Amino acid sequence: MQASSLRGSGWKLVLALGAVYFIWGSTYLGIRIAIETLPPFLMAGVRFLVAGALLLAWAGWKGASLPTAAIWRTSAVSGVLMFLGGNGAVVWAEQFVPSGLVALLVATVPLWIVLQDWAFGKGGPPGIGLSFGIIWGFAGVGILVTGGEIGMAGRDDLFGGLLVLLGAACWSAGSLVARYGPRPASAAVGIGVQKLAGGGALLFLGLVRGEVAALDPSGISAASVLAFAYLVVFGSLIGFSSYIWLLRNTTPAVASTYAYVNPAVALLLGWAVVGEPMSLRIGLAAFVILSAVIVITTQRTRGAPPRKGARWKKNRPSQEAAHFGDRS
Repeated sequence: MQASSLRGSGWKLVLALGAVYFIWGSTYLGIRIAIETLPPFLMAGVRFLVAGALLLAWAGWKGASLPTAAIWRTSAVSGVLMFLGGNGAVVWAEQFVPSGLVALLVATVPLWIVLQDWAFGKGGPPGIGLSFGIIWGFAGVGILVTGGEIGMAGRDDLFGGLLVLLGAACWSAGSLVARYGPRPASAAVGIGVQKLAGGGALLFLGLVRGEVAALDPSGISAASVLAFAYLVVFGSLIGFSSYIWLLRNTTPAVASTYAYVNPAVALLLGWAVVGEPMSLRIGLAAFVILSAVIVITTQRTRGAPPRKGARWKKNRPSQEAAHFGDRS
């Protein structure tokens, strides 16, 4: 994309980047506040069911065609992996792990994508740059999880941190299913189906765990309700719309910058708003992990030819990319 076209976007570019940076970075804190008095899986399930229904309604209003059976299957499988496996791990872990540290661990998704893409035979072996990024990134994870600061109130919660890493791997797998499977003409349709499938799976898990039966409406705080509404309206809808605009009007390198800005925003908000820990070790881990993400996203957005089996189309956002930042 020419620099003149970026300058022509002007304030729209600033607003879109600001929305994606701040909104998606703040959803981790939003989750922490929401689950203070709302059951985690029930909250997440209802959030994505509502967001998915609204996205499909919007896509229908814009004239998008209904998805085929194959698209329904692919979107449902990827949605369950991403939202039940990925977001489910996040909402559960945030009961015990500070939201900023959760965001840092979720930032490893690009590392998992490179590894899984290679392991499943879709992409070639990572080159020197990607290999360095992967090793460097997981070194940062090691710094973070071995410091005894992964839990809240000064206690260690290594299991919670490892669960978030497993969730990041699930999100990566779901992203690859969406990338290589059939996709609708409208990204909103595919993402809406993903959110419905993942939200339904999260809601079912909440029911199985007895979250509905144990819910006391009188104990739900106004802060949790407002945080839930923020996650639906801003996190899943406005953030999505802003990122779609970036994909269509800027270069991939510009659009992908959220991947290393969001965790920094989450860390700062968690520290400033609710007093989450911030130390030299956490700062070092953040630097190592986020610099690794910069290396990997830069390598992957340099205009390399599509990998085997990929179905990229110019100026058309994939449903994998279009809510890649909606991991929280």
